[in-house]
Amino acid sequence: MVKSMTGYGRARQERNGRNITVEVRSVNNRYLDCTVKMPRAYIFAEDAMKALVQKYISRGKVDVFVTVDAVTADQTVVQVNEPLARSYYQALSRLREMFSLEDELSAATLARFPDVLAVTKAEEDLEMISADICAVLEEALTAHRQMRSVEGEKLFSDIAGRADTIESVVAKVEERSPQTVSEYRARLEAKMREVLQSTTIDESRILTEAAIFADKIAVDEETVRLRSHLSQLRTMLSGDEPVGRKLDFLIQEVNRECNTIGSKCNDLTIARDVVNMKAEVEKIREQVQNIE
Repeated sequence: MVKSMTGYGRARQERNGRNITVEVRSVNNRYLDCTVKMPRAYIFAEDAMKALVQKYISRGKVDVFVTVDAVTADQTVVQVNEPLARSYYQALSRLREMFSLEDELSAATLARFPDVLAVTKAEEDLEMISADICAVLEEALTAHRQMRSVEGEKLFSDIAGRADTIESVVAKVEERSPQTVSEYRARLEAKMREVLQSTTIDESRILTEAAIFADKIAVDEETVRLRSHLSQLRTMLSGDEPVGRKLDFLIQEVNRECNTIGSKCNDLTIARDVVNMKAEVEKIREQVQNIE
């Protein structure tokens, strides 16, 4: 079933102490154009996210928004500056010996000196964080795909209905086309009788002119190709592969056949039918622009 290029999906999970929220929005575009907006601290996950987006979406302008609340995930580590602490200890020991001091040196005493203890954040596992963000992104993409599928069903119904309308008009053209030849022959014969009056009319000449006219306005090949294009259109709409660009080319061919029929016809009724077909083709073209 076809999918629309327009969609939205959102997911939120708490993974390894981080609250991760991902939003995916997409609109029509000729090719896939993915933009990821996220905190700079997590920019290392961008390539993995874009690769995941490509598995779910083949065409469209896609914006991915990521927010991360990592307050509970921040782990602090207290490190000891051993060379500095040893220097302080040696200096204090010398002072104690020089002045015969009895105070004992303790860890608490050394810890009070500047830069002996340093508080830093624990080193993060970048691969794990990237995997967590991608897991939330995948859930958002799933919701995004479901919305696009719902929109795709509506597009399918609309386009299929318009294709049926075009096919019914094609049937009218095929029915009307032979009648135009008969009417032309009758008009030609009446005109010749009016001009020639009592003179004998050359039936072979009338048949020749009618045959030339019939060949000139024949649209059998165009209607056959048009029906073939409409059948191919339905097959594409029923498939599971992205067919937006293929449908765009196919609709151009449908429009070309309609134009050819319009240029060949020399009948007001057929001309009106062609206008109706082209109106439906144009509406299908607009809808195809929304299909992935």
